[in-house]
Amino acid sequence: MSDQHNVVLLTFPDAAAWRPAFDEAQHLPGLRMVAAMERSADGLLEVADTFTRGAGVATVGSGVLGGLIGLLGGPVGVLLGFAAGAAIGNAAEEHQASEGGAGLILLSPRVPDGGALLALEVRESSPAPADELADRHGASVERIDAREFAEQVRAAEQKADERKGDKQKGDERKADGAGAS
Repeated sequence: MSDQHNVVLLTFPDAAAWRPAFDEAQHLPGLRMVAAMERSADGLLEVADTFTRGAGVATVGSGVLGGLIGLLGGPVGVLLGFAAGAAIGNAAEEHQASEGGAGLILLSPRVPDGGALLALEVRESSPAPADELADRHGASVERIDAREFAEQVRAAEQKADERKGDKQKGDERKADGAGAS
């Protein structure tokens, strides 16, 4: 099997069971990110924990590259180059984090009351490691192709933006109507 880029969902009927699986998931081959969502018996949802492999690498790497380029300008150039590079790297990481947050919102209805869900973004050469992890911890497994999931997230974001635009237009009409009286 060639590498498959998937979002792997591990669903736990018992909210207390996710923590050991979360800790083990961080060592899965090909893992990029894992997030744990927990829902209380009364329906309150919480993002309980997240882990991103290589977090901060883009920020530091861009800063170092900017600093090296800044060598041409002397000590001040190094400082300004590092700061500019780090800002660019941080912006890239923030963009990825916001996409991840939107994905978790999309997955939130799948978290059972009193249960938990681990969402893993992983490149799998075999489904066995994640399946074995789920078996060890009593979780059910579902896989979604990462590209398809990204398209679902983009569609949901676009729909939310359209609703926001419609609401703003409605608010503007109300304000215009109130001022005309």
